[in-house]
Amino acid sequence: MSYSAIVYKVMIASPSDVSAERSIVREVLSEWNVVSSDARCQVLLPIGWETHSVPEMGDRPQALINKQILHDCDLLVGVFWTRIGTATGEYASGTVEEIEEHIKTGRPTMLYFSSAPVLPDSVDADQDRRLKEFKLSCQSRGLYEPYGDVQDFRTKLYRQLQLKVNRDAYFQTAAEPAGSPTILELEPGPTLSKEAAFLLKECVADPAGQVLHLSHLSGYVLQVRGKNLIEDNNDRSRAIWTSALEELENDGLLAAVGSKRNIFKVTRKGYEIVDQLP
Repeated sequence: MSYSAIVYKVMIASPSDVSAERSIVREVLSEWNVVSSDARCQVLLPIGWETHSVPEMGDRPQALINKQILHDCDLLVGVFWTRIGTATGEYASGTVEEIEEHIKTGRPTMLYFSSAPVLPDSVDADQDRRLKEFKLSCQSRGLYEPYGDVQDFRTKLYRQLQLKVNRDAYFQTAAEPAGSPTILELEPGPTLSKEAAFLLKECVADPAGQVLHLSHLSGYVLQVRGKNLIEDNNDRSRAIWTSALEELENDGLLAAVGSKRNIFKVTRKGYEIVDQLP
């Protein structure tokens, strides 16, 4: 059954070196929705430039992203490790611009900084310096959270997200900020087989958002995140995973890239639907 819910848009802001954390934010939001959305009649919808921005001309790229997706977001989750990103002309980077512009609205912001080990030779000195300057500027303006690795990040984000939604007045429906969240009628998503649901989740967790499907002399390959899901010389395994791939394509959650149909990428609908999966 469909139900009325307040949908809060959650902006994921980060440079390119924390793609795993971006996927984790989506997974944690999905877990929150599975556990809490029915009871609270609230949904946390992940928003990112890679899934919600569209081509447009006439302004700075970051200014267009701000206009298209950032200005409507209710919560921002920002994550940093060794990079700050590319300067926009207005701020130190696009990520910093998203954070600073969001803070100006007075809406909730949650910042995380990784302390995970890194090879010294892989660190860009200028990126590191500018990141430290931004981090230092945050110390006098609020609280941010350090984390040691991606599992620590997942644990902290999941717990702190519960606290944020439960405690922050912004998320109390009785005191709903004017013109912020949208009340929508949510329809049930497609019913997926367990293999199709697993494959879609793996594709979304992959930074490239894709699955590779090949046939060759020694067998078949259906590879996602570096793993081949089809067991060697196992026709049943091939039939199961090929069927899962076809199911996702037929539902519009994956789309073939090119005429050879060797690569399938997650669609915008796929990114949105995955957050409704248990």
